[in-house]
Amino acid sequence: MELGKRIKDYRNSLNWNQDELAEKMFVSRQTISNWENEKSYPDIQSLLLLSTLFDVSIDQLVKGDVEKMQKIINEQDVTLMKFYGKAMLLCLLILALTGGPLYLLIGAWAFIPGGLLMIVTFYFATKLNQIEKENDVSTYKEIVSFMNGKTLDDTAKQQEIGKRPYQTVVVTLASALVAGVVSFSVVFVCKRFLGL
Repeated sequence: MELGKRIKDYRNSLNWNQDELAEKMFVSRQTISNWENEKSYPDIQSLLLLSTLFDVSIDQLVKGDVEKMQKIINEQDVTLMKFYGKAMLLCLLILALTGGPLYLLIGAWAFIPGGLLMIVTFYFATKLNQIEKENDVSTYKEIVSFMNGKTLDDTAKQQEIGKRPYQTVVVTLASALVAGVVSFSVVFVCKRFLGL
């Protein structure tokens, strides 16, 4: 990214050192150094103040960095989305496979580990949902497109927005049905073949 170099160039053109710019920006000198060395990136308020201090537009200040930043953010979100999705599915699978047998073995005490596992599953589901909302993806087509680093055109986006309420209901019902069938099957196998 070029923003760090531009900040340094504009600062030098005004004959300011990092301390002087930091004072005008209401940040530490280390923050200015981090921006110039591209260890961190200024937030939107800082970008606005920088553009005012340097008497340049935000476009001139960030130029092609916005696309690079968006790509980095998308890559990070995709990685997190994959992690949270896998973790949530793993927790659900463990819950479905162990819930019935634990109940047969230890009775109502099985609700303690099951409840803890449900809390962890809910945490991962919440984090996943947060990423989906931040990137405005909800339907399968939107999620797949996002995870491949692409976006839908306006027409396809509007079609997917129309599907959102229905897909939520269908996914919820299908998930409950699959979890019930898996749990019932495990209990049946445990009773029938293992004598629990």
